[in-house]
Amino acid sequence: MEIARTKCSVGYGKPPWIFKGRALYQLHLVKSEIARAFIPKEFRLVEAFGYTLGGFFLASYEDSPAGVFDELVVIAGIVWNPPTSCAWAARVLVNSDDACDHGRKDVGLPSQVAKFSKKIKATPRQRKSKFNDFLDTIGFGTASSSMKDHMDVLVTETNGPSETDICNIKLTTSVPGVKFDEWKGPAIKMSLPSFSGRTEYNPNLLKYSCSIECRVRAVKAAKVSGPSSPPKHDTEESLSQLSLKTLEPGSREIADEGQNLSISVMLSKPLLALEFSCLKMQVEAPVVVSQHSKSRFAARVAN
Repeated sequence: MEIARTKCSVGYGKPPWIFKGRALYQLHLVKSEIARAFIPKEFRLVEAFGYTLGGFFLASYEDSPAGVFDELVVIAGIVWNPPTSCAWAARVLVNSDDACDHGRKDVGLPSQVAKFSKKIKATPRQRKSKFNDFLDTIGFGTASSSMKDHMDVLVTETNGPSETDICNIKLTTSVPGVKFDEWKGPAIKMSLPSFSGRTEYNPNLLKYSCSIECRVRAVKAAKVSGPSSPPKHDTEESLSQLSLKTLEPGSREIADEGQNLSISVMLSKPLLALEFSCLKMQVEAPVVVSQHSKSRFAARVAN
């Protein structure tokens, strides 16, 4: 297997690149035919009964080489390349031009610029029993905390003057910075080998190391809703036909189908949600593991 170090752009600084903030990592059951549209032919999709494990990673960085920005990584599924397996990103949406350029050129990610519109809403807490009402009446309850703050995040992809709503994510956990008395979970450290590339901006197949330190806890899954008009190719037959097509990198058709199928991933069934707080993520410079070859380019959907 060919391995070579990639050249990184000057503006983002020298690797490793460090990102600090918090994130929600949500795992979904994604149909295999949807995931295969994104996966290079070099990899085998890890699947069972017609499904793979995908989902999304929604992060808010307070400190990074690009400054403060938000990121939504749409995960198509799990790929297997012995002796490791890893998640493959279908689409990466960021509200930073610098982060988008870095993701495209340096890391080989299918990055796009997007807007993240956030709204905080207060909703009533569900009471466990009528006894809580009695405690509130006599002054021993928690009437002052009967409302709980939630956040809605509308993600809108931008391409010049045009804008397309991708999804709305309703975070059902407490809004960051509002509650300080909740347990954040145990501290963990993990290293995630990741593959990327095979895009218009970086056609080589890349591999990079991502190390994470954070506090983690299981939370209620976020509710995801799609745009007002449903994504195209939403039937199994049309998705199967799409995955067999050979699409040229950078074409308008690839951009449209990649966007629509990314929405399908976001709307798939959630399994588990993990909240990462006190997050510190360190990303190493990628290495080239396989040079681009048109004959080996996957029948996939990417931008």
